[in-house]
Amino acid sequence: MTRKNVLFLCTGNSCRSQIAEGWARHFHGDSIQPYSAGIEAHGMNPNAMAVMKEAGVDISSQSSKLADTVKDVPLDLVITVCGHADENCPMFLTKAKTVHVGFDDPPKLAKEAKTEEEALDAYRRVRDEIRDFIQNQLPEKLREV
Repeated sequence: MTRKNVLFLCTGNSCRSQIAEGWARHFHGDSIQPYSAGIEAHGMNPNAMAVMKEAGVDISSQSSKLADTVKDVPLDLVITVCGHADENCPMFLTKAKTVHVGFDDPPKLAKEAKTEEEALDAYRRVRDEIRDFIQNQLPEKLREV
């Protein structure tokens, strides 16, 4: 069976798309070649890396990159994980089936936190929501491709 090329697209490719790539590799690495990229590249978010490591998934070898870096990859599915990426998805990516599955922005949620632990809880909540999507709904989305 040929692995499907799946791109998770976000604004800065620092958090949500990186988490999604990590979970996709963890749960579906035998059937998916996951990628993540952004409209911009903001660098890896240390809190996203920390909460993924807590969950047993190391994303520290991933890197923040622009969508242009995957322009030559024959993508089967593009999943936008934030509204800005959905509204500004580069045209060359729309040749693949594109699906929007939005998640809250952990850094934005964490700004309201009173403690570091409370801030990390925002990341954990979004991490777990992305995990549930990747584990339970992504296979169905792939069958539609």
